[in-house]
Amino acid sequence: MGRSVWGFWQSIFSTAVLYGSLALFISILHNVFLLYYVETFVSVYKIDKISFWVGETIFLIWNSVNDPLFGWLSDHSFLSSPQSGSQITSPEVVLKRLKALSRNGPLFALSFLAFWVSWARPGLQFLVCLCLYDGFLTMVDLHHSALLADLAVSAADRTRLNFYCSVFSALGSISVFLSYSVWDKEDFYSFRLFCVALAAFSVLGFVSVSRMLRRRFQNEVRPKQDEALTLKELNVGHAPLTQPEKPVTIGQYLRQLSRHRNFMWFVSMNLIQVFHCHFNSNFFPLFLEHLLSDNISASTGSILLGISYIAPHLNNLYFLTLCQRYGVYQVIRWLFMLKLGLSVAMLLAGADHIYLLCIFIASNRVFTEGTCKLLKLVISDLVDEDFVLNRRHQATSALLFGMVALLTKPGQTFAPLIGTWLLCVYTGYDIFERKPDKDSLVSVPDVASGVGTPPLRLGCFYMLVFVPITCALLQLTAWSRFTLHGRKLQGIKTLRQGAQHGHLIDVKAI
Repeated sequence: MGRSVWGFWQSIFSTAVLYGSLALFISILHNVFLLYYVETFVSVYKIDKISFWVGETIFLIWNSVNDPLFGWLSDHSFLSSPQSGSQITSPEVVLKRLKALSRNGPLFALSFLAFWVSWARPGLQFLVCLCLYDGFLTMVDLHHSALLADLAVSAADRTRLNFYCSVFSALGSISVFLSYSVWDKEDFYSFRLFCVALAAFSVLGFVSVSRMLRRRFQNEVRPKQDEALTLKELNVGHAPLTQPEKPVTIGQYLRQLSRHRNFMWFVSMNLIQVFHCHFNSNFFPLFLEHLLSDNISASTGSILLGISYIAPHLNNLYFLTLCQRYGVYQVIRWLFMLKLGLSVAMLLAGADHIYLLCIFIASNRVFTEGTCKLLKLVISDLVDEDFVLNRRHQATSALLFGMVALLTKPGQTFAPLIGTWLLCVYTGYDIFERKPDKDSLVSVPDVASGVGTPPLRLGCFYMLVFVPITCALLQLTAWSRFTLHGRKLQGIKTLRQGAQHGHLIDVKAI
């Protein structure tokens, strides 16, 4: 009876819906973590400044190296050519990733809970919690992202998979709005119960969805295993047709990547994109305070903040429909041009058009975050090209996603450093040392005016418009050198499908 009920639910949901739902179980926890972990340790646990910065520094190092480390541990066996007749099939790779998700997903939820109960000295707990949480988050996100390249090869199927990820990620943003009703740093009990409920829901989701997906792909693996066993029995007593190659070392793999021109141009563009996304997140409150606080209500500011969280997911649904019609490359190029055009228009309009500022601040973050959410499709295409160029027997999707993260995560660190440096150099205001004088907040009627040291409000405005203008120009330059689109992309996909003929997943059910 239980098995028939399980089969009934499994038959209702498509592979794309099940894959996309995994994004829900990640986002409901991660959004709450991003909002409250600093406030919890600073205001509730009273962590000292030195312990906080030591923890953040160690976390920065761990956060940079764990993506390629876990990717290498997961996929290094795929880099060498196996003996004839023992090739790993795509359904087997998918099962391996689903097994990792079913194991690491619940551990990720448990590591989330470790933040909200004081169980050690604040400095020690801060460091241990951050490293544990980020380690399990990386394992979950890495295998979930890699599945995008392993479940499908065609652009239409991958776009469909990403579409459901955006739908469920938008649903996951609801946890942000619900958290406001229970957050009280003076009485932490309700918030802890809320976090336990979120974690329990996430654990149940990871276990049930990964189980349903594993049962679905096990049905594809068994016939191929029987076929491989038959071939092995027929070849008994015969010499193998090919000799196994030596395993590819990490040094050889890095040299292969350095010769992968599209990978290098993509990483250059994505580094700037990561910088811009985190610049917007880091300085969003500053822009609200010094550009808009005197002219809008607190409720309007909270609405802008809420829109900036949920709108990128909803907007991405429209972007994905454009991707199906015009291709991912062209849509990303249009978004860069839109970012440049809006920034120039805002610069020409000036700092005193409050409603234009509201629209620009919100849209700048929404479009930038929306671009980030399309880049997984491009990395999946790079997985295909890496497979073809280096004649691999199995795509190393998790490893390539990890290498992209390694080379682009420095943008997270550069964003606050460069932003505060620009503010200090341009206005003389050090955000860490002193409060701005009232005279420095005076509005100026014309952006072009200003003698001597510009006031803080004008400095914030210049940062708001010149950073996206610079980023857009650099990104358009790098993106123009990226050639994996159009006929070349179709050729790469055809070659991968031909090379893995008989070993790919039937994606009709996606």
